[in-house]
Amino acid sequence: MSILSPNSHLLYRELNHRDLQQPQPSNWTNVCSSNLTKTYGFFSDRRKVDQSKKIEKMDCKVAAFWDVSRPSFVELEPITDSDHLDIILEQAKQASQPIIIDWMAAWCRKCIYLKPKLEKLAAEFDVSVKFYCVDVNKVPQALVKRGNISKMPTIQLWKDGEMKAEVIGGHKAWLVIEEVREMIKNFV
Repeated sequence: MSILSPNSHLLYRELNHRDLQQPQPSNWTNVCSSNLTKTYGFFSDRRKVDQSKKIEKMDCKVAAFWDVSRPSFVELEPITDSDHLDIILEQAKQASQPIIIDWMAAWCRKCIYLKPKLEKLAAEFDVSVKFYCVDVNKVPQALVKRGNISKMPTIQLWKDGEMKAEVIGGHKAWLVIEEVREMIKNFV
């Protein structure tokens, strides 16, 4: 059995599978005489009660391995028009907090593939940086011109009401995420 596992479901399965491999009684007389108890006029199988207690204990052990207070991803908040962008920029300026804007299109395969990875990155920088997205097909063209977008996807870092840096994501997603991470570290 491994101690660390990629996710809680695998660890739970390993722990639970080990308990299920224990031999079970083969005939009914042994089960009736030793494992049945009377509770409020009904008979219940004590093995099931004991097994449910073991599962509860395992769930507690599994939960201890992961930090449940930190989210695994943060959904990107959509920007709908120029006024909405102005409000967001003003709030970020007052909080002296940089923001990341993902300019994407619903038809762009790279944009679709990159969005969940940006949501995971947003969870890393949950407190220090806010992440937003703009679907260029659903917003007025004045907003797209304001962002000065040339290719899809484009990830921009805005600070103090101005665009400070950008990454154009035309290559591998993991490289784009690393470039965005470096961009954030330079301005935070």
